[in-house]
Amino acid sequence: MEYYRIKEDRIVCLLCPHYCTLSLNQIGMCHVEKNVNGVLECLVHNHPSAVHIDPIEKKPLYHFLPSSISFSIGTVGCNLRCPFCQNWHISQNGNIDTSITLTAVDAVKYAYQQGCSSVSYTYNEPTVWYPYAKEIGVEAKKNGLSNIFVSSGFESDEVCVDIPSWIDAANIDLKSFKPNYYKNTLKASLEGVQETLRSMVRNGIWVEVTTLVIPGLNDSNEELRAMAEFIVTDLGRHIPWHLSAFHPDYKMINTPATSIETLKHAYKIGKEAGLFYVYMGNVSSPSQTRCPECDTLLIERHGFSITHLSLNDGHCPTCNRLIEGVWK
Repeated sequence: MEYYRIKEDRIVCLLCPHYCTLSLNQIGMCHVEKNVNGVLECLVHNHPSAVHIDPIEKKPLYHFLPSSISFSIGTVGCNLRCPFCQNWHISQNGNIDTSITLTAVDAVKYAYQQGCSSVSYTYNEPTVWYPYAKEIGVEAKKNGLSNIFVSSGFESDEVCVDIPSWIDAANIDLKSFKPNYYKNTLKASLEGVQETLRSMVRNGIWVEVTTLVIPGLNDSNEELRAMAEFIVTDLGRHIPWHLSAFHPDYKMINTPATSIETLKHAYKIGKEAGLFYVYMGNVSSPSQTRCPECDTLLIERHGFSITHLSLNDGHCPTCNRLIEGVWK
């Protein structure tokens, strides 16, 4: 895809729906895309801020290559302004350490050598460094590795069209179901995130959805039910919904942490809406995947570790129901 277009004496960045129109030497609201001599330059290209090898369950992805490890990489910058961001120290600044260099070839070589099954673009919003991410992703594909996008889902139409060419799975945040909150506080669009989710599912990307449940912000029965019903109706009952506990951070240090009772209540709402797979995250209790048909325990996780795995080529060993996901 083309990452920018010319508009008179400026350029328009095509990576997200902000479509920043940049004069010469101007940087977009993401902190990392810049007009350099009339060309869009990704300032973090080859300059990650975080590189780790993580269990796939940390993304979180529970129905994609369980118990595998993923080479995980992030940079600085973001196109949202979430006051509850738990990676704000890298997402909400443009301080690029150019002394750290990691090319796409070297990233994939290292991932392969370490026995990773995938590469995850995560920690900050990968949409804002899409050119670098895709370069790694194309190289990963050549070496038989899967690609995972961990994102807020606020991508441009152009990126939504391009992303199925190299992404295999995604975990997308559904942060709220209030359009005004998305617009005024997060500086994004609920409708845009919904359309990204629809597009990914429609194009065969394995999708899981995460909602950070924040007391007094998005934990009402009405809002949780609306989110669950959207997933059921627009994406499918088989799409896993991760309900994560909030802890005070960034600009919301005076907001209380999410109680286990609140998460259990949200879990109940998701199941009542008809979702097959609902999970609670950032809590100490075990997380289970059970067969929607016969209730057989298929997978049990403690933290990011799998302690029980009972699938027969992706099917329930008791009733032979196909369990939605990517298991090989």
